[in-house]
Amino acid sequence: MAKRVAIVGAGVSGLASIKCCLEEGLEPTCFERSDDLGGLWRFTTKVCSVTKCSDFTVSGQWEVVTMHEEKQESAIFDAVMVCTGFLTNPYLPLDSFPGINAFKGQYFHSRQYKHPDIFKDKRVLVIGMGNSGTDIAVEASHLAEKVFLSTTGGGWVISRIFDSGYPWDMVFMTRFQNMLRNSLPTPIVTWLMARKINNWLNHANYGLIPEDRTQLKEFVLNDELPGRIITGKVFIRPSIKEVKENSVMFNNTSKEEPIDIIVFATGYTFAFPFLDESVVKVEDGQASLYKYIFPAHLQKPTLAIIGLIKPLGSMIPTGETQARWAVRVLKGVNKLPPPSVMIEEINARRENKPSWFGLCYCKALQSDYITYIDELLTYINAKPKLFSMLLTDPHLALTVFFGPCSPYQFRLTGPGKWEGARNAIMTQWDRTFKVTKGRVVQESPSPFESFLKLFSFLALLVAIFLIFL
Repeated sequence: MAKRVAIVGAGVSGLASIKCCLEEGLEPTCFERSDDLGGLWRFTTKVCSVTKCSDFTVSGQWEVVTMHEEKQESAIFDAVMVCTGFLTNPYLPLDSFPGINAFKGQYFHSRQYKHPDIFKDKRVLVIGMGNSGTDIAVEASHLAEKVFLSTTGGGWVISRIFDSGYPWDMVFMTRFQNMLRNSLPTPIVTWLMARKINNWLNHANYGLIPEDRTQLKEFVLNDELPGRIITGKVFIRPSIKEVKENSVMFNNTSKEEPIDIIVFATGYTFAFPFLDESVVKVEDGQASLYKYIFPAHLQKPTLAIIGLIKPLGSMIPTGETQARWAVRVLKGVNKLPPPSVMIEEINARRENKPSWFGLCYCKALQSDYITYIDELLTYINAKPKLFSMLLTDPHLALTVFFGPCSPYQFRLTGPGKWEGARNAIMTQWDRTFKVTKGRVVQESPSPFESFLKLFSFLALLVAIFLIFL
């Protein structure tokens, strides 16, 4: 009989967990409190509690109590995968904004924002320069009378389009680039990245440059913001000094700015109210989890947290890779190290000591995308073997190393191997530009370009040889 697995949450991590359970022959049941999905999922169902069964030390089973239409139900599961993520509870730090209770206008958290029509002919203040805050400020600027974007520490704003029109993430997120970044001292890496980013937009001229440039903050992806700033549609301002009845005062200025609507794009906190703290305890914005997934102290490794991580890369393949390894642990195919080893690693990560090489991650849950995924893939024997690949399929090896680190690479070998992975990797640039080439242009390469390509290819071969020597 297949093991029954309770999956809490039907977001991207929950969907990946369902898929991975089915691939491994497990029987998943997903509980989702909203009404967005149906079918395999028990939607509009709230998970009230997840507790160990009385014989947990032997069975590793959990009792899951749920509420649906005011009716409470209980069921026993062999394992639990918690996929609620880190964007669960809106963070609204009103105590940090003196005078907010006297404000007569409208204010709300960015999670409540649905449509820019509410900003028509209004004077809008958006607090927080993350991706959500920046997107809202830009959208509001098309309808509002005036828009202010308040930021305490600034941030790096980048375009989705890299040099020559290539997608930014497909150029930035390669194994070669990742190896290069992690091999250089942190000050050099941050200087190079700041220089490259400022080539597109001089952040100092726009009042955006981060105060702390040594530690990595989440990039703000927004192609439109510079244009809205330079045309006077969005005004960048520092933190808030005081909120008054119909206006605000910013730090470093005595001028009051009339405001009708305040949007708090101040982020989220996360919690697991259905789990006892003895199972998972949240402190300082993170939980004590081995590899961001497993509680280290449980007698039986039958509970996994999926999606509680902020990689410098796509969350969807990260969550899926976590789930691929987790379900094999839940199934008993893969084993975890002794608790003492796991706890030692968790404590080392919490100390967050800089290595002085590569990027320096400044916040809890942040992680290097490729390095982290490769580590998980190693546990299930699915990490691409570049050296052997270089001998048997050099064209593929070069493409995997220098090309985009797309999730196709994670299906070349191991459990869940996909026969179409190689072809998908070799043709991904064709698909990327197929929709943009509405007009086909015939290009005739010059002899000089051909020479450069040959020289570059030889240089790459030398680099590969030196790396794997």
